[in-house]
Amino acid sequence: MADLAVYLAEHDPNFRRARLPALYADFRPQKTVNPDGYDANVIAWQGALSLLSLNGLLSGHGSESSILILSVDASLRRVLESKEFGQPLALGDVIRQATSRRELVPVGHFSDSASKTHSSKISSLTWGAAEWALKQLGIASGASSEDNLPSGRYVIMRNIELARQALERHVADRITRFDRVFTTVHFKSIFAPQLVPGQRLSDQDIDVLLTYLARDKHLIDYNGVVVRIRNASDNSAISDDDVAVASIKELMSNLRHQADVLTKRVEDLHREAKDALERKNRITAMAVIKSRRLAENCLAKRYTVLHQLEDVAARIEQASDHVEFLKVIKSSALALRNLNTQIGNPDHVHEVMDHIREQMSETDEVGAILAESVGEPIDDSEIDKELAALGNEARGNAQADFAAEQEEQEAKNVHQLHSESGKLPTPPSEIPASRELSVTPSIEAVVAELSLGHS
Repeated sequence: MADLAVYLAEHDPNFRRARLPALYADFRPQKTVNPDGYDANVIAWQGALSLLSLNGLLSGHGSESSILILSVDASLRRVLESKEFGQPLALGDVIRQATSRRELVPVGHFSDSASKTHSSKISSLTWGAAEWALKQLGIASGASSEDNLPSGRYVIMRNIELARQALERHVADRITRFDRVFTTVHFKSIFAPQLVPGQRLSDQDIDVLLTYLARDKHLIDYNGVVVRIRNASDNSAISDDDVAVASIKELMSNLRHQADVLTKRVEDLHREAKDALERKNRITAMAVIKSRRLAENCLAKRYTVLHQLEDVAARIEQASDHVEFLKVIKSSALALRNLNTQIGNPDHVHEVMDHIREQMSETDEVGAILAESVGEPIDDSEIDKELAALGNEARGNAQADFAAEQEEQEAKNVHQLHSESGKLPTPPSEIPASRELSVTPSIEAVVAELSLGHS
């Protein structure tokens, strides 16, 4: 059996390797001496139990827990036992704290319709009073008392909330009434394998989820037989029409499954008949062919009924659309009537429009009067002369700026030449003696060579 402590250390940030000794130890005394550390350990264990249940690791290790329900008994300690650190010594206190904080809710209390409002307060007060009474009697005194597990089955609220969020994503595109109605059996077959990746919800998981969705979140309407994804236009009660639609959808789903099974059987029998003929076994081939024909007849009947149901379902969906369309038309007609009442009769409208036209005409006339010139006309030739003078002035300024830039550049060049000439070395006033001695023999040698060559 795999060590779940190792799995938690790898997948849960609250179960780091360095924290494992403290988490598996009896940390109950920290409730008084170090409340923050105690709360951190309790929260870490609550998250660990949720994570292990959500991934099916508790049920896979012999526990009766499921995805949404935690089964607490003596076997839970053994399932969580670590080879290095042993069994968790404060697990019972973790369960009690989770119950008081409503992270875990007993299945019996959760199924009670009144538990939504009062279960959190009742469980908290009940456990607080019991704990106080035990301490007064000297039965429970911190670390000296045994950490007994409160046996039972508990709904894991964190996991059920994750399942709710997943369901909302899956039904977001189900708009029509036909798509939003299911029988309970059909609902389980569709959504049980989809809400938690890699896992399948049990029947009891689906039951507590449906209760939570209908009672606490008002996401669905549920009467124990039919599930309807709630829409703003739906009535609060599930109608006979909903029951009929849900029954037709379930029957169509069953027929499709039967057709798939029969189709596979026909294909298998066809292969068996071919194999028998290849082996020259004529009797077996004939028997297999008869079985195949019976299967084909059954398949044809299933498809005939399925096509009839699909036709009925299409007409129901069409009629449902007509009902919704008629509701929209009625509300639109009522809105139009109210608006027309506010507007009044057509004569009043004509009167208003005539008045608007008169006022618009007067506005245009006033605008035309205001647009007329009230001063002496301006000679365009004078404007042209002024523009030409401004242009000449601009060109003169541009030429002056260009000449100034040229003079500035020449000054920079002269200054650069002066600075470079100052860096050259000063020539010597006389040739050094060593230089004269080294040059004279070479000159004499050249003259001698010329004289010998000439002779």
